[in-house]
Formats: sequence, structure tokens, C-alpha cells
Amino acid sequence: MKEIIRQYRVETEPYYRVVSDEAAVYEAAYSARMPMMLKGPTGCGKTRFIEYMAWKLKRPLITVACNEDMTASDLVGRFLLDSNGTRWQDGPLAIAARYGAICYLDEVVEARQDTTVVIHPLTDNRRVLPLEKTSELVHAHPDFQLVISYNPGYQSVMKDMKQSTKQRFGALDFDYPEHAIEEEIVSHETGVSGEEAQKLVSIAKMARKLKGHGLDEGISTRMLIYAGNLIVRGVEARRACRVALVAPITDDPDMRDALDAAVSTFFGKPASK
Repeated sequence: MKEIIRQYRVETEPYYRVVSDEAAVYEAAYSARMPMMLKGPTGCGKTRFIEYMAWKLKRPLITVACNEDMTASDLVGRFLLDSNGTRWQDGPLAIAARYGAICYLDEVVEARQDTTVVIHPLTDNRRVLPLEKTSELVHAHPDFQLVISYNPGYQSVMKDMKQSTKQRFGALDFDYPEHAIEEEIVSHETGVSGEEAQKLVSIAKMARKLKGHGLDEGISTRMLIYAGNLIVRGVEARRACRVALVAPITDDPDMRDALDAAVSTFFGKPASK
């Protein structure tokens, strides 16, 4: 058991800037083993938060990046063939439930709804995981907790989460940090100066106002960290912003021009030839 679960331990403290009472509330939820849902835009720190809390609580963390091709077997397990015949291999959800890890299903609505139904028995007072293929009923370890995340602002009606699933979870709302805190995060994570971090965050603030007006998503804190990492490695600031902030977020020429103009507002216009 120790060998199986050791690989999932978060050994070093992840950097996470607490912005409100989210850490205290999560600790209380974990003490009650309440299933939790982290809601917020892409790249705002949801995954880093759960990594930080797993480290703080000294619990192993098993993360699953959900996608539309994920099946129930990918979560709970399957039979495999080897030289001795067939053997059962637990999936990440079964491992977490069996050995007492936190299981984090990232962007859970990307998975098919018939797949996510398998989590229901683990999210009420039963706390069990039926393995139909082996006729086993796994009773969740006392330390097990299920956590999911999703971006409610980016889901179509076809990909929204069912109410029957949502109501099984407590929820913490996440958003991009307020200006000064986001500057602190960008500077800490990349090593850019406070002035450069302030400019990057200001560009993001302007771009986020365009969400729903030409952009599906705003510039995330994660993207700002990418830009900062390029800058500290010698990439000229406007070029770093083009690579990390503008090009990934839109292919529309007019929207790119608008974002380039925002970059020029803070980092200056290219020298004329």
C-alpha cells in the first residue's frame, strides 16, 4: 500500500497565494470528507490550490485530466492481459478510494456524462465504488475525498454538469486575483520585476473585458506566468506577450490587433523601420 500511494504524495510545498478564506473552508470540508467542486476560469489557480491543500494536509493527490474520450474504465479500472493471463488493474479513482488519497477530476464536464455517473456512490453517505467487472464493492478509505473542477463560463448547454451531480458537492468559487495579488504571483513565479509584473497584469485586465466580445476566454494568470518566463529568459517583452498572451487566445486578426495595441500601451510600440 505505501509503495502504491507514495508516488502521489506532494513532497514540496507548491506556491499558492491564499486570497480569502478558501484554505480554511477547504480544510473544514476535508475534515468532514465533503466532496468539493472548484469553479472558476481556466488558469486561475484551481489546480495549484488543490496541490497546495494536499501538501498542507499531507494527503496523496491523484489528478485526472478529464476529456471526452474518457470512459468509466479509465476511472475505475480494467482487466489487462499479461503472461499469466488476465489481471485486474485499478484506475485512479479506485486507487484513491482504496488507499485514502484525494482524487481530483480536473475539468470534469469534459468527460461524458455516462462516465461521471460512476462517482455518485462516492459522493453521498455510502462512500462506495462498485467495480461491476469484478463484483467488488470498494468502501472508501476514511481519508478519501473527491474533488472536481470546472469552468462554468466556458461550458455549452450540452456540456454543463447535471444538477444531480452538482448537488452532491460543496463549491468554492475561484477567479483571477485582484490586481496587486496577481502582480505578486506573477513576479514570484517568474522573477520579473514588480514593474514588469504590473504591466503584464494590466494587459490581462484589459483583455478580460473583451470576454464575450470577441474572446471566449480572458488572459489567465497561467498565461501571464508564461509571458514572464519568456521575458526573464531574454525574450523582448512585446514578443513574449505576442507568443504567450496574444497568439494562443485568438486567431481573429482584428482581435489580435486589439490585444497587440494593449501590449503596446504598456511595453511601447515597435521601433519604426
